[in-house]
Amino acid sequence: MRLLRIPALIVLILLTVFAFVWGGLALWYQLPFGLPGVAGLVAVWIIIGLVVLWLEVTGRVRRALVVFIPVMAALLFWWSTITPSLNRIWADDVAQTVTGTLSGNHVTLANIRNFEWRSAMDYTPRWEVRSYDLEKLDSVDVFLSYWSSPAIAHTLVSFGFTDGEHVVFSAEIRKERHEQFSEVGGFFKEFELAMIAADERDIIRVRTNIRKEDVYRYRINMTPEMRQALFLSYLDTGNRLSREAQFYNTITANCTTVIFDMIRAITPGLPIDYRVILSGYLPGYLYDLGAIDRSKPLEQVIQAASINQRAMDADKAEDFSARIRADN
Repeated sequence: MRLLRIPALIVLILLTVFAFVWGGLALWYQLPFGLPGVAGLVAVWIIIGLVVLWLEVTGRVRRALVVFIPVMAALLFWWSTITPSLNRIWADDVAQTVTGTLSGNHVTLANIRNFEWRSAMDYTPRWEVRSYDLEKLDSVDVFLSYWSSPAIAHTLVSFGFTDGEHVVFSAEIRKERHEQFSEVGGFFKEFELAMIAADERDIIRVRTNIRKEDVYRYRINMTPEMRQALFLSYLDTGNRLSREAQFYNTITANCTTVIFDMIRAITPGLPIDYRVILSGYLPGYLYDLGAIDRSKPLEQVIQAASINQRAMDADKAEDFSARIRADN
């Protein structure tokens, strides 16, 4: 029995450490006080955690649980009261989210973003209404935008039509005006999830030309029926998120997993893979599935997918979409 108690105690200690670290971060990101107040309460939380650990290590497990259980129950109850909202003072680039209507084969999208970006802080906001004929839907491209780690990229999906029009859908954090993106905060209900639809000269160019991110484009092999089904999935998701607020989550509800869930609904049995979470490695996953060009080795496909130089050359040109696809 004593031999069994040691592993059980180790498990309890590890659980306690995890619970108090998670709880401390939850308090840090969600307490509605100024920095001194938040820091003070987190400090108290750390002290409570250290007391519980000390009781466990010294063999007074029952006393530790008398403290641990009600404290964690109170924290989880408080956590359950934090709900997403559609009404906050949003940053300009996510102030509107896409909605749409379907009439026969024609889709009308409202709140398509078409900002004129001069710098990250200097821009002219424009939100437009555009209509599309699904019979003319001709292509689907995935854009991956890297800004720091090779393992992490923002995923955007662009639909192209035979008349040369393109519309990009992007599942993004809906940050407030005072907020900045935080991967850690994305685990702790820091941001809502927004579906943005935009012109490529806005949402692609701001990444290549303004933010200087590394952007790659991959043409996706899809049947016409699958292209239309995916487009309508974006329409449904955009309409739902405009009515029902949802939190962004760095792992479970991010720019790539949202796409994966929609595609998996169209193509049941699509395998789950770590590269869906570590979206920077998504090209390898798509390559293995045969969803992108496999006529060349993956390294050459990735190299050819880079669009930064073409985007810089095109800049504000009306044919931006055609020029970033030239010779590719």
